[in-house]
Amino acid sequence: MRGTKHILVIRLSAMGDVAMTVPVVRELIERHENVKVTVVSKAAYKPFFDDIPRVSFFEADTEGRHKGFFGLLRLYNELKSLRVYAVADLHNVLRSKVITKLFALRGKKTATVDKARKERAALTSLTNKVFEPLMSVSRRYAAVFEKLGFPVTLENPLFPEKQKLTLDLLELLGPKNEKWIGIAPFAQHRSKIYPRELMQQVITGLAANPGYKLMLFGGGKQETHTLKKYAEGLDNVFVIAGKMNLKQELRLISNLDLMLSMDSGNAHIAAMFGVKVVTLWGATHPYTGFAPFNQPKDYAIVSDREKYPLLPTSVYGNKKVKGYDDAMKTILPGTVVNKINDILKKDAR
Repeated sequence: MRGTKHILVIRLSAMGDVAMTVPVVRELIERHENVKVTVVSKAAYKPFFDDIPRVSFFEADTEGRHKGFFGLLRLYNELKSLRVYAVADLHNVLRSKVITKLFALRGKKTATVDKARKERAALTSLTNKVFEPLMSVSRRYAAVFEKLGFPVTLENPLFPEKQKLTLDLLELLGPKNEKWIGIAPFAQHRSKIYPRELMQQVITGLAANPGYKLMLFGGGKQETHTLKKYAEGLDNVFVIAGKMNLKQELRLISNLDLMLSMDSGNAHIAAMFGVKVVTLWGATHPYTGFAPFNQPKDYAIVSDREKYPLLPTSVYGNKKVKGYDDAMKTILPGTVVNKINDILKKDAR
């Protein structure tokens, strides 16, 4: 296309953060016909962008050929050959800042996401806490494109059509005659994981409805073992972990009626498809800006701040605070089940 503006988008990790870029990039492409994008990220995340026109993907091999200082220079030289118009740094870490600076020195337009580190520190402080909601990460990403001259509005986002259920999925799960609910009960840090005995009550409570079919997501031997325990004796509960690659999981997630997730990557993957997402929050909180994209505020179920007034104690859940290990126990299983039932009932009207 004549006059096309090529924008380099850098977001190297983590999975949830990369997934949060997807709706913003989709809106950018939809609203600016003269724009094409190359996303620079880890190879594993390429399927996130496969359905978006005029979007290419460039693998950043940070553990291989792009590792270390000289690897970073190699990455820059490879990206330089793409002849980009501008660089959008959606990561704001040392690697991305070096690449962005090198492009700026060549006269390219650049913009970097504001991570609001000071505001996040105030929100999670154990003293003099400032408990106020921060701008969502998605809007922070959108602000980067606006700085480059390509405004993006997120009020009425576009989502892709549900992906076609392939034979392998139908053989595993059967036809879609029920409401399909995904459950992702794990997170990177323990402080963000709903207690096992309570999650079992949620799964058992939802499985009691014959109109529901539940799919349990996770990865690795230990998580798969736990998921199998959750599913024992429940005919309408299926363990997905270990049975699909990412592309297959994305196809399945796009067909869910609802995802129940911790504050973790699966919430953002479901949200990028426009799936309804209920999230459970422990040490972290939606006020940090990491709530799933375009979800109603009441879909986020938070731990009791009257009993645990220092919440949130962390942006990412990686800080341990004495006496706060049981904060998520204040979220009752019945509350979670009722929330999901109410959402799906409204959806059926």
